[in-house]
This record gives sequence, C-alpha cells and structure tokens, in this order.
Amino acid sequence: MAMADEKKTVTAGPVDDVSRREFFVKLGLGSLSIAAAGTTVFAYQFLSPNVLFEPSPIVNAGKPESYPVDSVTLDVNSGIYLIHAKEGFFALSAVCTHLGCLTAWKPELGIIACPCHGSKFSREGVKQEGPAPKPLPWLRTWVSDEGDLMVDRDTSIRPMEYVRV
Repeated sequence: MAMADEKKTVTAGPVDDVSRREFFVKLGLGSLSIAAAGTTVFAYQFLSPNVLFEPSPIVNAGKPESYPVDSVTLDVNSGIYLIHAKEGFFALSAVCTHLGCLTAWKPELGIIACPCHGSKFSREGVKQEGPAPKPLPWLRTWVSDEGDLMVDRDTSIRPMEYVRV
C-alpha cells in the first residue's frame, strides 16, 4: 500500500502558460505594428515625387532630301504626317479629331482614314466624311540651322502654310 500513498508528479518540460490577457495584448500589439508599417509605406509613397516625363513636342523629321515630292510619310512614334507637296513641306497631326485614334494613309485611295470610326480626310487634312468634328490640324514646321525639318506637335497653324526648302 505504500505505493498508493505516493503521488506521482509528471512534468513534461518547460511549458509557457500564456494567460488570455497576455495573448490579446500580443495580438493587439502585432496588429498595431502591421497597421503602422502599412501607414509608413503609404506615407512614403505620398510624399515621394510622382513626375511623369513626356517626350519633347519638337520632332526632328530629318533631311528634306529624304522625302520625295508628293509623298506622305507617317511617323508613328510622334503621331504626325510629313507631307512633301509641290508647294513645299507641311505636317499634319495623325491623331483623329473624333476620339483620338491614330489614322492611316491609304495611298491607293489618296486619303487619310481613321480605322476606328471611319472618318476620312484629304491629304491636306480636310474632313471628307465620318464623325470627326474638325479637320486634322496643321502643325508648325520649319527648317533648323542644321538643315533638318522640325515639327512642333503642340503648335497648330492655319492651313496652307508651306515650308519651302
């Protein structure tokens, strides 16, 4: 019977008993630290400069000799047509005045056509048909000191102003 009087205590090693209060304190502090980190990231993004760099509106179209007479050349990257007529050079915006689609030169028809909604323009930019409200704008064109054709995409001029080379 001596065995029955002995009490056995079993320990399974070091046990960290966390009270309910300590658990919720740790949970709350963890949540606050995550929210503070998120706030810091968004504050940094808000305070850092957010500048968009746009290409220059001035386009160097190259030497006039590279354009044959009666040619229409589309520069897709800058969105302009450079046209060498008998009277001289002029530039048109290649962006349709209806909804801003890039137009295409159709040499077999002799027109500039908008593939989006069917507007058609003459080689001089005059609207022939379609929903476009205005003709294609003529852009300021000049010859630089180095002899290159330059086009300012931001400056519209009145039609029929040619650059003679």
